[in-house]
Formats: sequence, C-alpha cells, structure tokens
Amino acid sequence: MTVTKTYIVSNNQVVIDLPKDFRGKTKVNVTIEDVKSTDEEKFALMEKAISDPLFIQDLNEIAEDFNSIDNE
Repeated sequence: MTVTKTYIVSNNQVVIDLPKDFRGKTKVNVTIEDVKSTDEEKFALMEKAISDPLFIQDLNEIAEDFNSIDNE
C-alpha cells in the first residue's frame, strides 16, 4: 500500500499517524520531498520550463497526438 500526503513541519519535525492498513507492520519506507508552496515559486518553475528543450519536445509530441482529434 502506498499513501501520499503532505504534512506540516513543526519545529523541524513531522508526525505521521499511519493508516489502519499499516497496523502490525514493522517497517515503512519514508521519502521526504520539499514542497514548493508559493504561487511565485510555481510560476518561476513554469517560466523555466518554457525554455527547456525536453519540455517543449514533450508538448509538441502531445499536440501531435491530439491533432487528429482536433480536426474531427
């Protein structure tokens, strides 16, 4: 079972109450990932993506996939 949830950090700590399905388990895998929370940071990442060749290539491939549908 995999659970993804965002937690609030308090005093540099995170408290996680495990779901009932985890009862009796002796080990769990925890991955810590920084969450960008402000709109300004999100917009900055979007602006950076505009000049990313791989991002542009992905967008073009997606657009090509939908070309035939758009013409219907």
